[in-house]
Amino acid sequence: MATNPYFNAPLAPARPRMFASTFAKVVWTIVPVVTLGMCAAVPFVVAAVKGVVKPWLAITYVVGEIAIIGVAMAMSPDPSDSNPLAGFLLVILIITAATHTALLDNEKINIGK
Repeated sequence: MATNPYFNAPLAPARPRMFASTFAKVVWTIVPVVTLGMCAAVPFVVAAVKGVVKPWLAITYVVGEIAIIGVAMAMSPDPSDSNPLAGFLLVILIITAATHTALLDNEKINIGK
């Protein structure tokens, strides 16, 4: 009887998961929304520490968050300024961070993993 080397081969290690439950996924996804974008990078830093994503992705989110919030604050220093672009930038940051946080455990997405 011939033996097949694939029968005894170890399974490939599973990628670490970011969310333990659906409730955890919802809570992590609303972090950027509830904090109005101020903590948009936090889920990605936690995911990098857990090994879910590569550190460069978390660093990109931290730098991007600082840059977007800095530009938004620099654009509208006067309280009476009615320029909507600063608010639009923050809304785009919030939507992007919440969407990407929800996709952290998606198997079809390989960028940064």
